[in-house]
Amino acid sequence: MTEKSPVSIKMTMEINDLGKKDVTIVEEQGQLLEKETTSILTFSESNENEEQIHSFITIKPDSVSVKRSGAVSMLQKFIKKQITENVYRHEFGTIHMETTTDQIIYQPPENQKQGKLFISYSTSLNGDKPRRHSLTIVLKKQP
Repeated sequence: MTEKSPVSIKMTMEINDLGKKDVTIVEEQGQLLEKETTSILTFSESNENEEQIHSFITIKPDSVSVKRSGAVSMLQKFIKKQITENVYRHEFGTIHMETTTDQIIYQPPENQKQGKLFISYSTSLNGDKPRRHSLTIVLKKQP
């Protein structure tokens, strides 16, 4: 059975770099498609130049993939306890990313209870020293 629901999304991205923490919060409306063991979250956001960025997040029991298109382009895969690579493209050029995923926790939204996706990982950009990241997405189904 496939279920599609409108959702409100609060995405919090934290980067820890040598004790300095950088936090970005995005709040948007999106769609959640749920089918057996896979959930797909889609939403769009605007960057600081008012350019659209479309996100397509596929959540499976052992992995998460984040595909972004529009003002930026990337396909980042998170697989627990594995190293994955991708290329991040934006207006200023291309960045090679190497990601090591430590933890993926997903609790789907049920009834009036919000759902939550949490990913803890390290990313090295263009071969630099890895920085600690965490991504938390809280989703709430809209009535």
